[in-house]
Amino acid sequence: MKSEVVPVQIRGILPANSGCALFVGNDDKVFVINVEPQMGAVIGMFLRDTPKERPLTHDLVNRIFQGFGITVERVVITDLKNSTYFARLILQQQNEVARKIVELDARPSDCLALAAAQKKPIFVSAPLFAQVEDMSEVLDKMNESGGEAEVD
Repeated sequence: MKSEVVPVQIRGILPANSGCALFVGNDDKVFVINVEPQMGAVIGMFLRDTPKERPLTHDLVNRIFQGFGITVERVVITDLKNSTYFARLILQQQNEVARKIVELDARPSDCLALAAAQKKPIFVSAPLFAQVEDMSEVLDKMNESGGEAEVD
């Protein structure tokens, strides 16, 4: 059974005192996933292709993936329970003999970091997307005021 998903992108990042707000969505709706400040910075670096002095944890994971011929196929943010988002990381390994797909539970922040690093698609389950509060106006106001939320 394949559930319906909605394609989204990371539309903005806003550092805050207690964490970092990731604005995730599309032209119809944008919602916020709060992550640790360091994760917000890491995701921002991947989105902007910022060179790093030393490899970070997600760089290491990506290099391990490369070594084993594994790529991120896609990320799906699946659910929201007790103010916590849940996600699935879908990986693909292909060699001369076969193609293998593995689906793992993972924190949305880790999924988004890996998707940003490999420039892979991000999706949200349709029921979750219908449920989340639209934060498009907040993102638009921040972008108009020259806030740090713009991510292209």
